[in-house]
Amino acid sequence: MLVKNKVAACVAGVVLAFTSAAALADDHAYTQGPVVNVAAIRTAYGHFDDYLKYLDTTWKAEQEAAKKAGHIVSYRVVTVQARGENDPDIYLVTTYKNWAALDGAPAAADEVSKQVEGSLAASNQSAADRGKIRRILGSWTGQELLLK
Repeated sequence: MLVKNKVAACVAGVVLAFTSAAALADDHAYTQGPVVNVAAIRTAYGHFDDYLKYLDTTWKAEQEAAKKAGHIVSYRVVTVQARGENDPDIYLVTTYKNWAALDGAPAAADEVSKQVEGSLAASNQSAADRGKIRRILGSWTGQELLLK
């Protein structure tokens, strides 16, 4: 009988914790939306069009394959006016359904790269070649908050 009372108390505690968490979540003026990764790119002088050609071919094919496989929700290329030589002139924006979509992302990206470029070695060589026409200045990942 004592064991049944302890189990019942634990179950009651768990139910109370979950209902409290749900009530607390209702107090927010937002819900959690998709996760966005933004990569800042600076093209080398005179190579903007070369880099855009890569984006329009190989990169776009990889993004479409990732989208078809359900790894990403969407992707965009945004150009900006750089204020100085160390500022980006392109942002690559990739949207994921949620944080969980990033679990296993390197392996998923490798599979997409193999599918589009034929092998991981070819993909790595392509990345090394792109290093001559652009610099990756950094990236950030954040979650959109959808206002109620």
